[in-house]
Amino acid sequence: MRNEELRMRNAKLSIGLMSGSSLDGLDIALVRFEEENDKYRFQILEAETLPYPDFWKKQLAEAFHKRPEELHDLDKAYGQYLGEQVLAFAQKHKVTPDFVASHGHTIFHKPEKHYTLQIGDGRALAETCGFTVVNDFRSEDVGKGGQGAPLVPIGDLLLFGDYEMCLNIGGIANISYNEGGRRIAYDICIANQALNHLAQMQGLDYDRDGALARNGTVDFDLLKKLNNIPFFLQEPPKSLGREFFETYQKGLIDRGLGTEDRGLRTRDAGLSVPDILATFTEHIALQIALCVSHLPKGRILATGGGARNKFLIERLQSRTKHEVVVPEKQIIDYKEALIFAFLGLLRLEGKTNVLASVTGAESDSCSGRIWKSC
Repeated sequence: MRNEELRMRNAKLSIGLMSGSSLDGLDIALVRFEEENDKYRFQILEAETLPYPDFWKKQLAEAFHKRPEELHDLDKAYGQYLGEQVLAFAQKHKVTPDFVASHGHTIFHKPEKHYTLQIGDGRALAETCGFTVVNDFRSEDVGKGGQGAPLVPIGDLLLFGDYEMCLNIGGIANISYNEGGRRIAYDICIANQALNHLAQMQGLDYDRDGALARNGTVDFDLLKKLNNIPFFLQEPPKSLGREFFETYQKGLIDRGLGTEDRGLRTRDAGLSVPDILATFTEHIALQIALCVSHLPKGRILATGGGARNKFLIERLQSRTKHEVVVPEKQIIDYKEALIFAFLGLLRLEGKTNVLASVTGAESDSCSGRIWKSC
């Protein structure tokens, strides 16, 4: 695969990186972009999900509880790790990208306190891989009073505009659509972050196809408690981080299983893991269906790891009038890595890549820090 062949018609080559809160692994995608008459076309040329080694899975899972000086060191080490993966990927496929765009891995997300942290130091990443790097796409928007999330709607608008709604079901589920001449987008609910947490109690990385959940029974008392959390009554813009799961939902799960630290058992205690999975799956499907119930009938493009959860998609389709479209595997798995590559392209072109209509910021942004390799 030669660079000159890939760059026909002044195309740009980018490597996009995405690491989600569900810790499935590092998504890495080589994407070619072309622009003609203010319209963008893309092609995912190569893509992989690199499972995290046990060391990095543990470090990222525990980072939420680390001290500031430990996080500082982890930020640089993770940036170097990302750079090593990028360099190996580029060498494997014999390409030299024009740039690398990295989401990093979110540790804290507290927009109400004007604070967000995605580790994966851009300087360390650029120095390790030897390519120009764009990262830190959230901070500028948060500094303008925005949520700093979601970031993918500009890609939904410009790359997937044929669909009336774009739904991503990753560690967190989020939605994007046009309404009243503006792009609207927001985080809906915790998704794979909770489902994977439960599957791991059964010794599994995740609940393949939702098989465990399918064999469980929905507990309507627990379902009501999950749906009654005040966040779900808030109007957008709004976004979520791991803090939400830890604060509002993990305790409900523990009490449902009868494993709460204090040993207290409520009337929903003693449920099985499949029962909790079935209940949480129903919660996700219900919250997604509610947030698009006011929109004219259309198509929902469903991507992210949750789009491969057949039981979840069935439950969602049963609750909505819209057609839920699950695309080809490459788009399911790598849409976010693709869109972060696109955000990097827009940043380097000096164009808007974060929408105030989505985040609630005082203005749109051309966001991201640019790092040149030495």
